[in-house]
Amino acid sequence: MGSHCVATWSQTSVSNSPPKPWRRPEELTSLHSPVPSGVTKRARAAGRSLLDVPYGEGEGEKLDIYLPEAVSEAMPFLVFFHGGYWQSGSKDTSAFMVSPLTAQGVAVVIVAYDIAPKGTLDQMVDQVTQSIVFVQKRYPGNQGIYLCGHSAGAQLAAMMLLANWIKHGVTPNLKGFFLLSGVYDLEPIMHTSENAPLLPTLEDAQRNSPLWHLETAPTQPADPACRILVIVGQHDSPEFRRQSREFHQTLCQGGWKASFAELHDVDHFEILWNLTQEDYVLTQ
Repeated sequence: MGSHCVATWSQTSVSNSPPKPWRRPEELTSLHSPVPSGVTKRARAAGRSLLDVPYGEGEGEKLDIYLPEAVSEAMPFLVFFHGGYWQSGSKDTSAFMVSPLTAQGVAVVIVAYDIAPKGTLDQMVDQVTQSIVFVQKRYPGNQGIYLCGHSAGAQLAAMMLLANWIKHGVTPNLKGFFLLSGVYDLEPIMHTSENAPLLPTLEDAQRNSPLWHLETAPTQPADPACRILVIVGQHDSPEFRRQSREFHQTLCQGGWKASFAELHDVDHFEILWNLTQEDYVLTQ
């Protein structure tokens, strides 16, 4: 995500050592220390920020903008969508990458969206689309907009590969995608106990599955130079690793400029939490 990130895409460590025993993401939560609670508070105190900026008319349609010390019309923007199985998480606890990136002159935007049961997946996708349109219109001279999502947030970011920007009256200056431990095929979720608030039908799952769309009706990149990095942790569950590899392969087959990285010795949560570190492979 940092200024040297493109160079590191092909150099990221890939480990072939045996993974830790598989666990559901919810089970992993209990094994870790709590999510670093002071990250967002420190980010807000350390630099310039615009908080709870409305990007739509809904109560939950707000975003936070963290600006570097040297503000210019030509800043690059990193727009982040949090995870949480579309049912938890908040922009107010998601400013992991703010300090390392603003120090490099990158503006960071953390987006809120209406999680279930209040929001449906279709609504979440629409809200994410609105947030990107808002950033482009507010900062039309940007040097590039880079989308980043973790877990459920990676699914929302990936759906932007399929967005019809013409109907929104603006084409965002999208330069790259960073998809961390994402879910790209939602059909397996149909068979889990957490499905009820999310996917009542198979059609809902397919409509919101970027992998399904790209396999059934391949979409050509609007900008062939736009880079997509599909990232997974060595200790992510087998399903997360499988979906990440399959999504990367599908992107490449469709002509997208995609790369794949499996980060050594991190799990589903550490891959995100490590974004606070300036020397992390994804923030350099």
